Amino acid sequence: MILFEYTSRSLICQAYRAKIMLFMAKKARKKRGILVVVSGPSGVGKSTVVRRILKLNKNIKLSVSATTRPPRPGETHGEHYYFLSQEEFDQKVRNNEFVEWAKVHGYYYGTLVSTIKEQLIKGGTTVCEVDVQGAASIKEVLGKGKLKTATVFIFLIPPSVDILAFRLKKRKTENLEVVNYRLRAAIAELQVMEKYDYIVVNDRVESAAEKIQAIINVEKERTLLN
Repeated sequence: MILFEYTSRSLICQAYRAKIMLFMAKKARKKRGILVVVSGPSGVGKSTVVRRILKLNKNIKLSVSATTRPPRPGETHGEHYYFLSQEEFDQKVRNNEFVEWAKVHGYYYGTLVSTIKEQLIKGGTTVCEVDVQGAASIKEVLGKGKLKTATVFIFLIPPSVDILAFRLKKRKTENLEVVNYRLRAAIAELQVMEKYDYIVVNDRVESAAEKIQAIINVEKERTLLN
């Protein structure tokens, strides 16, 4: 009787061990990338928060967008954006090289399909920083099945509209007319936040980046279990 009990327990342990080994093997085989779309109104601090996330986790890669706007002080081609002429941008549009593109505040912005696929195929995490129009376009592409990947949409919001206005004016990269236009657009863009998977308040850059990092960790585990 005791021998049978011991043997039964051994068999149960072996069965559990086999299940665990099978689960780990499946996790290894199912290693796949995840696309993290960080969006929000102009002036909310998307670029600053994303840069902090990249410092927190070197394994997270940024999907560098293309734009026709001129570089701001300190921006580098290929690192912050791919700065293209209007002709170059139009050619890529005709070639269907963008997963999303839009005209924002007089300039064109787009996310290259090749950049995202190249990073996701390695099984890593790719952060895509886009405006509200860009995020909507990515959702549409995913819905049509043109890009198949686990994706999480995060909407970054300011603590208040007053702080948003202060941040826009603090940039000093545009004149007052452009700043006021961006502020009106930003207030309108806040209306779509409920369509996102997560909403993160950017009260402090460090805090916002840590929250998004925690979201990424949860979503990565979710993709492994599904």
